[in-house]
Amino acid sequence: MLFDIRTIVGSLLGIYGVILIVTGAVAGYDHERTGGWNINLWAGIGMAVVGVAFLAWVRLRPVKELVHQTSEGVDDTKSGT
Repeated sequence: MLFDIRTIVGSLLGIYGVILIVTGAVAGYDHERTGGWNINLWAGIGMAVVGVAFLAWVRLRPVKELVHQTSEGVDDTKSGT
């Protein structure tokens, strides 16, 4: 599998999203400053959804390896000669 930045971004967003979901569900913060919203919970849900979307994007549209065309035909970049 080729290196793909979408995997790293999706994983980090998912991990941070889960941490915020747990923090928002467990911690009893004063919600006065956010207008009554549990901002950790909602931001965590949003980050987790975006992280899952990135990981689904990687699975559904993988990166294809480049193959160069020459006048003799297809030049496989892995052959080395």
